[in-house]
Amino acid sequence: MTEKKLLKRTVYCGKINEAFVDRTITVYGWVNKKRELGGLTFIDLRDREGILQVVINENFAAPQIIKKIGIEYVLSVTGNVVLRSNPNPDMYTGKVELVAEEIEILAESRVPPFFPESRTDVSDELRFKYRYIDLRSQRMQGNFRIRSQATLKARNYLDRCGFLDIETPMMTKSTPEGARDYLVPSRIYKGRMFALPQSPQLFKQLFMISGFERYYQIVKCFRDEDLRADRQPEFTQIDIEMSFAEQAELFEIIEGLVKEIFSVTGKVVQTGFRVMPYHEAMDKYGSDKPDLRIPFEINDFTEAARKFNSNILNSIIENNGKIKGLVFPESVKYSRKVLDNLNNYVREIGGKGVIWMKNTENGFKSSLKIEPAVMEAFYKENGIDFNDIVFLIGDSLEQALFLAGKIRERLGEPFMDKEKLEFLWVVDFPLFFYNEEEQRLDSNHHPFTSPRLEEMDKLVIEPTAVKAIAYDLVLNGVEIGGGSRRINDFNLQKKIFRLLRLTDEEAEEKFGFFLNALKYGAPPHLGIALGLDRIIMLLTGEDSIREVIAFPKTTSSLCLLTGSPSQVPGGQLDELGIRLK
Repeated sequence: MTEKKLLKRTVYCGKINEAFVDRTITVYGWVNKKRELGGLTFIDLRDREGILQVVINENFAAPQIIKKIGIEYVLSVTGNVVLRSNPNPDMYTGKVELVAEEIEILAESRVPPFFPESRTDVSDELRFKYRYIDLRSQRMQGNFRIRSQATLKARNYLDRCGFLDIETPMMTKSTPEGARDYLVPSRIYKGRMFALPQSPQLFKQLFMISGFERYYQIVKCFRDEDLRADRQPEFTQIDIEMSFAEQAELFEIIEGLVKEIFSVTGKVVQTGFRVMPYHEAMDKYGSDKPDLRIPFEINDFTEAARKFNSNILNSIIENNGKIKGLVFPESVKYSRKVLDNLNNYVREIGGKGVIWMKNTENGFKSSLKIEPAVMEAFYKENGIDFNDIVFLIGDSLEQALFLAGKIRERLGEPFMDKEKLEFLWVVDFPLFFYNEEEQRLDSNHHPFTSPRLEEMDKLVIEPTAVKAIAYDLVLNGVEIGGGSRRINDFNLQKKIFRLLRLTDEEAEEKFGFFLNALKYGAPPHLGIALGLDRIIMLLTGEDSIREVIAFPKTTSSLCLLTGSPSQVPGGQLDELGIRLK
């Protein structure tokens, strides 16, 4: 039997307009809808560019084929383009239709568990299991078109800036960077493991030592993290490293890159992003990734709270705690139910509750026993409008800021301009934090981050006071990138390892290859990694990165499409020298 040759597609369904009237064309696509009206059959044919209405009238030469056609069947349709008598203004193709002269069924389809364009009430589990159907929707097709265009823009821009696209290994040495590694057992060297990279960190630094000077890569990374709502075990980042440059030059390049990427959807990005030290972000917003669209800042009411004569607040203050507060307008909007819900929320995230006070028709009221005259004086002394409501959080400094920041995010959303793009560089992070659980120092970013050179003398006597040459890029409350200047001095790198309680033997075992490279002329260098999935999520207006990853995992790291992770036959484990416990 001779295979029938496919007719050449003339144009995509979604590209057809009045310019094609009176032309005979061939299109391919999936049946989005089918309906019969009188002696006519209407089919909405869908391809990656959009939907075209196909009309089958009484003159169609093979009427027997019409009954066979079902939803999601794949068709080839040849016919003549005509103007529609009832145009659809909501469709690009809405002024025309295709009068079918020849139809060929290229593939049949079972009735799908859901229809691509009608998935509003479909569970994520079902969508992920049948992802190939989910991806047919115009919304998802649009998301991945934007992703493709954005990566092309990024590549072209970085190429113009002199960066080389160089690949790093996908199987490498396990060098923990904060999360668990995914391990790959070796069949040849039984008992030994490769690791999938959490990032190309050491390799991109080796590229700088190799003299490439400017490197980038759009690269997959892997982290075996505990369950989180919007994290994926594998993700994509735009990885960048450059030699002989200062932080300001990197910022300029990255801001230009972001401007290029966001132009894909017509968004105009004004470069010259705001720069804010870490301590200021925490003091004002209770977060190192503040959403600057929310027009409210955290206030310190510790001293003012002493006048409330509250045993609860005074006890917190006497134990070196702080009283942090937020002021919101239109106190009448905050009913008892709203206030109770807020109080419950604060308790759910680890707080003891929230104190509120506001002016009512019957005078000042508060959830804490405070004299009305004292509250009125507090409002006046702090320049607070009598129509505003005040929320107070009393706790340790760190916890009070965290809780106040969460309240700011929760209550501030109605006041933000959701169309606005608020970029922010957060800088001067602490180099270390003290791990209370393990009673030792940990790196705030990673152990290859350079301390500020003017604070080197504090490394031994007060290490937690040392700031790093590190920076995060934040957009609308979402961290979309992070980087630092790297240590390029062998002795300083060894010193940092020792502060992290890595013995020379442990450092040699884990990072010996890299330490050795630092002895052979390592230039000053710095870099950044931008989260591509998060950027595309923001570009498309989606709420989850799973909507911009083609085949995502669930929040419990399962692939419902393939059924992985799955069990491996015993013989395969024997070859690897592995026994399951």
